Amino acid sequence: MNYECKEPLIVQEVAPRDGLQIEKQWVETEDKIALIDGLSACGFTRIEAGSFVSPKAIPALRDGDAVFNGIRRSLRTIYVALVPNVKGAERALAAQADELNLVMSASQTHNRANMRMSCETSLAGFGDVVRLVRGDADVTLNATVATAFGCPFEGRIDEERVVSIARTYREMGIAGVTLADTTGMANPRQVARLVARVLEHVPAADLTLHFHNTRGLGLANVLAAYDAGARRFDAALGSLGGCPFAPGASGNICTEDLVNMCDEMEIPTGVDLQKLIVLSRTLPALVGHEVSGQVAKAGRNCDLHPAPEYVRTI
Repeated sequence: MNYECKEPLIVQEVAPRDGLQIEKQWVETEDKIALIDGLSACGFTRIEAGSFVSPKAIPALRDGDAVFNGIRRSLRTIYVALVPNVKGAERALAAQADELNLVMSASQTHNRANMRMSCETSLAGFGDVVRLVRGDADVTLNATVATAFGCPFEGRIDEERVVSIARTYREMGIAGVTLADTTGMANPRQVARLVARVLEHVPAADLTLHFHNTRGLGLANVLAAYDAGARRFDAALGSLGGCPFAPGASGNICTEDLVNMCDEMEIPTGVDLQKLIVLSRTLPALVGHEVSGQVAKAGRNCDLHPAPEYVRTI
């Protein structure tokens, strides 16, 4: 692989939504708002700020309306909302979300577990959302292909099915496409191959990769996708998150670890790593447990001090 490319890598921060959705400890609305405001101050151009799903399905995010209405919006930042259907989309529009993200699994089994419907029914619902926002120049649409690299129920997913779904999204009028490794089953060779195929149908500016670090390959998969031409990646502060409807799912790739890797490789992200580390170190108090990011614990390379000189005595 060739990592000499220095084109910017866009990090979409997903901790406020994907990161907090499975937390057992309730995070107060004002604390969610403060987290998003802190992320905005770090320089992110895209933040998934919340969700407009049923409170019964995801009780941890039942305050999505209040969160979106309470944040201090940066003019450089797109604030994304996850929506499951037209009702959720209407709420997100009322809360002035900049982008709506829809989700369907490539796996029928996972889609029924996650969305309680078939893929065909999900696509029909996507069409309703497209019609709802058509003509609204202030709102963009993104649709995610979950389990794009493997399903915990069905195993291997046919790559042609994933490419076909991505094409269908675009044909429906959904500009943005996310390929999600929902339970961390991807490997770098697989990622490079599938990303290259999808980029034949989706411009790099509209493609997002969503990796989980379940099996320790998250950052390796980022490099493989970047080398294949992808430029936008989801990540969560402190590696928070995981799918509540997938056995064995663990956190997203860690934002501060990803930004640190890019800084060390001279790949620009526009994110202030020092501010990000400070913010990440507040997470244990927020969620009630330690988080798994590495850089927040170890610090940046440039922060390390040389070892003291010891004088041998006889």
